Amino acid sequence: MSAQLEREADWEASILAWLHRQLFVKPPAPPASVRLTDQTAIVTGSNVGLGFECCMQLLKMDLQHLILAVRSEFRGNAAASHLRSEFPGAEIEVWILDMESYDSIVQFARRCESLPSFKIVILNAGLTRQNFERNPYTNHETMLQVNYLSTALLAILLAPILKAKRQGPHPGRLTVVGSDMSHWGRFPEPHADSMIQSLDDDKDFKPMGRYLLTKLMEQFFVTKLAKQVSPDAVVINIVNPGFCSGTSLNREWSRSWLTKLLTVTLARTTVDGARAYIDAAVIKGKESHGSYNSEGKIKPYPKIVYTTLGKEIEEKLWKETLNEFEFVGAASIIEGMKRG
Repeated sequence: MSAQLEREADWEASILAWLHRQLFVKPPAPPASVRLTDQTAIVTGSNVGLGFECCMQLLKMDLQHLILAVRSEFRGNAAASHLRSEFPGAEIEVWILDMESYDSIVQFARRCESLPSFKIVILNAGLTRQNFERNPYTNHETMLQVNYLSTALLAILLAPILKAKRQGPHPGRLTVVGSDMSHWGRFPEPHADSMIQSLDDDKDFKPMGRYLLTKLMEQFFVTKLAKQVSPDAVVINIVNPGFCSGTSLNREWSRSWLTKLLTVTLARTTVDGARAYIDAAVIKGKESHGSYNSEGKIKPYPKIVYTTLGKEIEEKLWKETLNEFEFVGAASIIEGMKRG
C-alpha cells in the first residue's frame, strides 16, 4: 500500500472531494486502439443500468463473446436482443445467476468451466433495500448477502477458472464494482465474535449505513484476495463508477427528495460510469492488482484499511468469509491459487 495514497485517504473521504469528483472529473474513454477481438467477457447484473452500458462498451471494442449473467431470464433475453441487434457479429448469451442463492452461484461457476476460454469478469450485481430483509436461503441480511458474501463467493470460484482459461501469457481480469461511498462505511461491532453474524441482527440496521458497510467489506475482501493470487495469473481490482443516474440502485433510493435532487445536479451518466469499469477491467495493467480504481486512477482505500484496526478487521473478516464458504472448500481453492 502506497504511503502517498494513505496520505490522500482523508481528502478522498471528504464531501468536498466527492463533490469535486462528481462535478468536475469523469472516467476516461478507452483508447480507440484497444480491441477485444477473440475475447470472452462475463458481466453480472448486466440487463440494466451500468451493467448493460458496460456490455455495450465492451461490444464496441469488438468483444467476440459476451455472457450476460442475470437473475431474470426474461429481462436478460430482452437485453441480449437489444445488444444482438446492434452487434450482430458478436456471440451474446444469457446465463442465469441468482446472487441470493449459493447453489446458483456454484452452478454458474461450474458452467464457466465449460468455456474454452475467457478473460474478463466484471462483478457488477448489487442491490439496496429500504428495510431489513433476510435471505430465504442463508438467513443473512439481504444486502450483506448479495453485495458482500455472494460477490466474494463468486470471485473465489471464478479466480482459478480465469487463470486456467486465459489466453496466452496475459492474465485474466477480475473486477469487482465498489463505491467511493465505502469511505463512509462503519462496522457497528468490529470486535464482535462474528462480524458477519452481528450484521444479521436488525437492531443496528440502517439502510444507507448497511449499503456503505457492504461496499467497505468488498474493499477489505479484494485487498486480501489479491494478496493470495499472482497478478501474472489474474489481475484483481475494485472500481468506483461514481454516483450515476439510470441505475437500479439509484431507482431504489429515488423516493427520497434528496436523492432526486442529487441525481439531477450531480449524477454521472451510465456511459461515464461504465467507462470506469472498462478502465479497471481492460485498460489498467498489473499495477492495478489489489487496488481501488476511480476516475481512471488508482486511488486510496478508505482510511480504516490502513490502520491497525483495519488490519485486524481484514484478517478477521477473511477468516469468517472462508468459514462461510467451507462448503465449497474455499480455503483449499485459495491455497491452490497460491501454489499455482
